[in-house]
Amino acid sequence: MSRQGFQPAQRLVDLANALRDDPGLPRADLMHLLARHGEDQDDLTGAAFSDDDAQALRGAVIRMSGILAETDTERAALALNALLAEHAAVPRLSRHGGHPWHLHVDRGDNATWDNWFLAAGALALAQILTEHGRVPWGECAAPRCRRFYLGTGPGSPRRYCSSTCASRARVAAHRRRKQTQPPPPGTPAQGPRAAHSR
Repeated sequence: MSRQGFQPAQRLVDLANALRDDPGLPRADLMHLLARHGEDQDDLTGAAFSDDDAQALRGAVIRMSGILAETDTERAALALNALLAEHAAVPRLSRHGGHPWHLHVDRGDNATWDNWFLAAGALALAQILTEHGRVPWGECAAPRCRRFYLGTGPGSPRRYCSSTCASRARVAAHRRRKQTQPPPPGTPAQGPRAAHSR
């Protein structure tokens, strides 16, 4: 995690992709991902993050994945409003564990893991949606890739989770175009007939 602050939207995408890869992602792997995104190790002990907590968090991630897959801005906004109404509390600035000030909208220190994740994830996506005026996240458009991405950078809207997937898709599209284009006039015939005509 960057010391500039938490990145709850990226945490959401990383957890959603991890659960897509392994729907039964073990508690230890969830802990590792949460720690990588700045959660304090004391909050990830067996007592503070139990197997039941891990299961509830998996359910929350799956619920948020539905919004990450939503491409319609209106429907995404309504879904985020519903989550905020259900899980968010009065916003407050918080500073803990050596991290800089950041915004919390969960129900306080006693919030359950799923409540915390749904409130924080909904707030993060709502902020991104309002900054861009559209849904700048989604599922990778490359064939056979289902990874989520955040397209919050400058330039045209993003469609791929990585430059690798974008390159593969461009190459595949180029090959398809070449296969469907007729040969230029005067090009010798190719294939078995051309070989036997000599």
